[in-house]
Amino acid sequence: MTPVPETICAIATAPGGALGIIRISGEKSLEILSRIFSKDLTKVKPNTIHYGHIIDKTSNLKPQTSNLIDEVMVSIFRAPHSYTGEDSAEISCHGSRYILQRVVDTLCQQGCRMAEPGEFTQRAFLNGKMDLSQAEAVADLIASENSSQHRLALSQLRGGITTRLQELRDQLLHLTSLLELELDFSDQDVEFADRTELFSLIQSLDDHISTLVRSFSEGNAIREGIPVAILGAPNVGKSTLLNALLGDDRAIVSDIQGTTRDTVEDTITIGGRLFRFIDTAGLRQTDDTVEQMGIERSLRAAERARIVLLVAEPGVPYPDFSPRDDQQVIRILNKSEHFQAINGLGLDELRAQLLHAVSDSHSSTVISNARHKAALSLALDDLRRASEALHQGVPTDLASEDLRLCLQHLGEITGGTITSEETLHNIFKHFCVGK
Repeated sequence: MTPVPETICAIATAPGGALGIIRISGEKSLEILSRIFSKDLTKVKPNTIHYGHIIDKTSNLKPQTSNLIDEVMVSIFRAPHSYTGEDSAEISCHGSRYILQRVVDTLCQQGCRMAEPGEFTQRAFLNGKMDLSQAEAVADLIASENSSQHRLALSQLRGGITTRLQELRDQLLHLTSLLELELDFSDQDVEFADRTELFSLIQSLDDHISTLVRSFSEGNAIREGIPVAILGAPNVGKSTLLNALLGDDRAIVSDIQGTTRDTVEDTITIGGRLFRFIDTAGLRQTDDTVEQMGIERSLRAAERARIVLLVAEPGVPYPDFSPRDDQQVIRILNKSEHFQAINGLGLDELRAQLLHAVSDSHSSTVISNARHKAALSLALDDLRRASEALHQGVPTDLASEDLRLCLQHLGEITGGTITSEETLHNIFKHFCVGK
């Protein structure tokens, strides 16, 4: 017999606000809450809000009015029509840390236990209210700090990735079913799957999964910031440019050559996109071992960057740099009549160029989660092994096994094949308490 999940509670809002919210979820939510509320909530209609008082009925304080904790509003939700899929409630009270903690303590005295990080969302997943990719999107939505991160998380929460993966899985199931049918008639040497159509379908699946894998670079850039390396000779104003873009003295500025001996990174949002700027050591010939190490790091940072700002000044040439095909290069002639980082001249035009460099890079479905990328990469390997096996005339059962593995790895993204509690715990442990 499956044990009934415990009733959990937690403060769901950050401290310091005028109001605070405490969430409760579990089979006994309304029963426990009724013990400390001024009204019986066990028979009220779902999706209703009730005004009343939270009272510590276990307190020995006299008179009775001393047991009053707060005036509150309580929202009631009934299973399965709640965030977690269980009976649940939300208490809106004043935002005092003392009040919030006392309400939670009183709930725990009556039978609740404190929720683990992410436990409300984990219950929503386990109760079928959302799949695993949507559950992970909840954490991304909470952590979003700009419009791009918000749009990406919201798209995933609304099932954008789920829909795309379901289409792929449906095609794979059709393909696998045909091959499995052939196995049932293997003694009659019958082919139910036309090989030309079969290889065309496999190639189509390969193209779609490959596109999703490649989209991770875009998704990761949205989450962590589009990497922009600032490259140039010493004293051309790279650190001044970084400070001007950030509006802060993040990097040391000096007339002494070789001041920047390591990469300095910071992020800023421009036009709703997060950019991660990397100030690098000045490129020059030097016998200083430490400075040379900084220069080598600079070049590696530039190689990994999505955008490279090549900075020069009148009389000083641009650095010799060969970009990748997918890299954008923006040349800046600092200390000139059109651009002066020290007083902000030309910065608006530079910001516009940065936005233009990434304006057309956002595809319809973007993967931003490293776990999703790993599962997709494994699925792609499985698919290509199956394709190779079929091309070489390997027995159909071996190719079918690779296709089943491909389905399994795709299912891991949405949670359809995940049964390990350790895996689920690892996913939800980074959530904030109360969510």
